[in-house]
Amino acid sequence: MPTSAPRSILVICMRRLGDVLLCTPLIASLRRAYPQARIDALVFKGTEGMLEGNPDLDHCLTMPAGSRKLPFPWRSYELAISTQANDRPQLIAFLAGRVRAGIVPGAQDWAERWKRWQCRYWFENDAEHRHTVEQALKLADVLGIARYPDVVPPRGKAAPVVDPAAGAYAVLHLAPMFRYKAWPITHWAELVSTLWQRGLRVVISGGPAASERALADALLALLPKGGGALVDVVGTLKLGDLANLIKSAAVFVGPDTSITHLAAACGVPVVTLFGPTNPEIWGPWPNGRTVAGESPWQRVAPVQRSGTVSIVQGIQSCVPCAREGCDRHKESRAACLDELPAARVIAAVDEALS
Repeated sequence: MPTSAPRSILVICMRRLGDVLLCTPLIASLRRAYPQARIDALVFKGTEGMLEGNPDLDHCLTMPAGSRKLPFPWRSYELAISTQANDRPQLIAFLAGRVRAGIVPGAQDWAERWKRWQCRYWFENDAEHRHTVEQALKLADVLGIARYPDVVPPRGKAAPVVDPAAGAYAVLHLAPMFRYKAWPITHWAELVSTLWQRGLRVVISGGPAASERALADALLALLPKGGGALVDVVGTLKLGDLANLIKSAAVFVGPDTSITHLAAACGVPVVTLFGPTNPEIWGPWPNGRTVAGESPWQRVAPVQRSGTVSIVQGIQSCVPCAREGCDRHKESRAACLDELPAARVIAAVDEALS
């Protein structure tokens, strides 16, 4: 561990929204170990919403995906931490910090041994066998600081768009980032009808993309008029405000996507649908989990539960294939999800509500 407490720390996580969120246990661990330090994060522009209102950060810096211009002077941090083994974050750590820590490739990757050389504190990448949150917390281990194992959701400032005092509600997030993680819209419609029968209001969430708006409209077209109370917030909420909405929900249901990780961090009952993705690595991290050194999830189980989170998987023999769907591209179908019946998901939702 550093011989003296660093006064300035940069945490580099230049990936997608979910990856940024899953770095927050490391950031929280650093804050508790070094309460007087200035702690900044560097993320891709467009992902900073996952760190909105984060109490453990002083600043969130952003870079466009293709930019080479650093948003800080050379060696302006005492400690720079790369949460990825990729070239770009490792190089940025070298340029940013007088001391570096990071995840490095295995020793057999001779062409990338410079990453091991430039880090004073490191461990070998094991992203194919270790949960993503555990990967981040291993960096706390090599720095010799105590772990803080909870994912920290963003905090919004807007007034709630749904009043929990008016009755219980469920939040459904329909759209994953890629087609091969999607569940059929007809099944979502069946789930909405069932939730109405259970006496719940239904809130449909989603991002600003046109594809997410189109998916929500397709669902609305399938629902009977007057079937029950429905609130459509697709494309209208910042991530911090969405987190505030989810925190008061009776249940959240979503696919394998960043918003499902956000819901798990909020500590509410969560039901998530997994197909090609390995939940042992990417399953939502349950709020309040304290067990270290292992994943909360098995690689294969038709239904499994950890804390307030339940995962429903397809039952095909190929699940999880860890590939981009049956046709091996991001817009591919995934038979394991296309054929996942609504009845199995509804049963998991009923258990989560009980």
